Amino acid sequence: MSAPFKAVDPMLSRGVGWNRIQSYFRPEVSMRSTQQLSITLPNEMADLIRAKVATGEYATESEVIRDGLRTLLARDRAVEDWLRETVAPAYDALQADPSRAVSAGHVRSALSNAHKKVLAKKR
Repeated sequence: MSAPFKAVDPMLSRGVGWNRIQSYFRPEVSMRSTQQLSITLPNEMADLIRAKVATGEYATESEVIRDGLRTLLARDRAVEDWLRETVAPAYDALQADPSRAVSAGHVRSALSNAHKKVLAKKR
């Protein structure tokens, strides 16, 4: 007696729908795009997170943490961009032409003069 159908997929021969079920448990494919972490924060930071949720600014404590991490990543990218686009070229230009350098005494004098101007405006 022959079976009413012939399984083309060898996984189907192990059981109906096995290939579909197995795909959910493949270790190389993670179903979850988030991870649960346990962190320890100073009381002030924990209170700040709870306050952000209590005021309705955020729906959950996790949202507060995610937003803070996104802000941290944006700041890190901005610093990396500044280093790559401004600092590194300035360093390279100074290495190529050391006569462009400004003495420490000149910098101190310029800062002192600028500080005096700021103080004079406050009076």
